[in-house]
Amino acid sequence: MPFEYEVKGTILKAEHVSVALSGVPILRDVNLEVKDIVRPGKVEGQVVGLLGPSGMGKTTLFRVLAGLDSPDAGQVLLGDEGKPVERGMVGVVAQNYPLFRHRTVLGNLLVAGAQSGLSGEQAKARAMDYLRRFDLEGQARHYPPQLSGGQRQRVAIAQQFMCSENLLLLDEPFSGLDPLAVDRVAGLLEEVSCMDELNTIIVVTHDIAAALQVADTIWLLGRDRDKEGKVIPGARIQPASRRCRRACRSTNGRSSRRASPRRSNPRATWWGEPCAWPLRR
Repeated sequence: MPFEYEVKGTILKAEHVSVALSGVPILRDVNLEVKDIVRPGKVEGQVVGLLGPSGMGKTTLFRVLAGLDSPDAGQVLLGDEGKPVERGMVGVVAQNYPLFRHRTVLGNLLVAGAQSGLSGEQAKARAMDYLRRFDLEGQARHYPPQLSGGQRQRVAIAQQFMCSENLLLLDEPFSGLDPLAVDRVAGLLEEVSCMDELNTIIVVTHDIAAALQVADTIWLLGRDRDKEGKVIPGARIQPASRRCRRACRSTNGRSSRRASPRRSNPRATWWGEPCAWPLRR
């Protein structure tokens, strides 16, 4: 039995984004959009997985969506008002979860709050709220070297939510992790996305199984071919196809359809279209 849901306002939108490096096209006419999808009686954000092989331009697109780099053509807009993205407007978590080693956990959050323009009182109130929500109140006065890997990750995510309340980009959060660690990170992302209806996490990865475990929506970055079968330079978000679905189902012989602890049935989409098969059960 299908679950009811309603598509509301735009959270993030990229229009005709193209990027070239030294004259070589990296991204070509990339168009994508994240909308707020609401289920009655539920408070659920969403996780978007950006998939693609190494060298396809995922990091380039990541930096453009985060406002760290400007595209050669096109634009990235935030919210229904279509505000152009700028550096600091979107939370960004790098692979190594960088934190200020000479500052406490609370101090790291306060620096982020100050950078986002909050007053000292506002920054402290928001920081204490995130420490409570991320179960880090007991580590508020600890320094990063005193934290476990999972605690550092939660601090890094909370730090970025201090800058951007609802939109967060993560670069390769599953890289180099064993299967148990992947499950822990996936569980954390699901938990964080469910803290607020507008919470949206975009995960850039080449790990198909991990992305399908946690994502509500999948974008696949790839290159088109011309009529003669030659590769056209510059990657784009690929449309749904049977070949792509088969590739993601197989994931090197492992099933990528894992049960989600968060939902009994998804509102999942595939490349922004209704899913032919659920990414979540």
